[in-house]
Amino acid sequence: MKIGTLLNYSGDFLAAIDEVVALENAGLDAVWVPEAYSFDAVTVMGFLAARTERIEIGSGILPIYTRTPTLMAMTAAGLDALSGGRAVLGLGASGPQVIEGFHGVTYDAPVGRTRETIEICRQVWRREKVNFHGKHYDVPLPAGQGTGLGKSLKLINHPVRENIPILVASLGDKNVEMTAEIANQWLPIWFWPERSQQVWGDSLAKGLAKRDQSLGPLDIIAGAAVAIGDDVDHLRELARPMAALYFGGMGAKGKNFYNNVLQRYGYEEVAEELQDLYLAGRKDEAAALVPDELLASAALIGSESFVKDRLRAMADAGVTYLNISPIAATTAEKIAIVEQLKSYIDEL
Repeated sequence: MKIGTLLNYSGDFLAAIDEVVALENAGLDAVWVPEAYSFDAVTVMGFLAARTERIEIGSGILPIYTRTPTLMAMTAAGLDALSGGRAVLGLGASGPQVIEGFHGVTYDAPVGRTRETIEICRQVWRREKVNFHGKHYDVPLPAGQGTGLGKSLKLINHPVRENIPILVASLGDKNVEMTAEIANQWLPIWFWPERSQQVWGDSLAKGLAKRDQSLGPLDIIAGAAVAIGDDVDHLRELARPMAALYFGGMGAKGKNFYNNVLQRYGYEEVAEELQDLYLAGRKDEAAALVPDELLASAALIGSESFVKDRLRAMADAGVTYLNISPIAATTAEKIAIVEQLKSYIDEL
């Protein structure tokens, strides 16, 4: 099991990158750079490539609607070359509120578009002349569209790798199935190890049954806040407002994928009430409804024995990457957390 961390999309990127450099020296394996409607991720990833030496650098995530598939491929290939083969192309659909509200692009066919984007990216990295005619993308444009001057081209540069890892952030059944079939890494959110099978087990099994064995095993990345000690249980409460935002406010009624996960964890009535309260502006009341058991089970906050138990549960659920958010005031304390987790993982 490896350890990575996700930068805060609204934080001080320069300070965060300094911290990543220090954590790399302590054994951190990966860093993911988010892109919501904040600064773009690609600029930060390039800066990280220049400042780091060993860790993987992934987008977490680039929304598929914001760039053409070939630009996604060019971006990942460029970062991979500059970083010496350390890029991970993280893709996701985001949601209609961001895609239509911020980018002004129609949010349609997220699963189909993700699949076609991945196929086109791999064609680019193999330096084939891109010739792809799917349901959602035509490259080059066929006769009768545009000027008629489009021609099939291949990437000028020679990529460092033609198999750059692709991460997909997915939650819905069809999207998770597609992820298990063709992606290298899967990034769910609010991952509860003991209940993950009841939510995603069937979809993962269907996708893995169709998976090309040359892709290797599917990496599963689980995010977790981390604090280790005998008096830190109260720190789980720090996640309550964020959980309420995701389960209650990240999407309209009937279009909140995170709320659907909470329902499938067995909290149908709580999920509905929480969302109603949040959308009505009663955020504190909504946060109070976030299940305590979920906050405890989806995090690594507690005594040494508790954290070790959670790590075993994650390993048993197939987690291969921890995406940690250390709860600490200083870089030195965060380094200590990474080193502790490394030692615990070695014991598994």
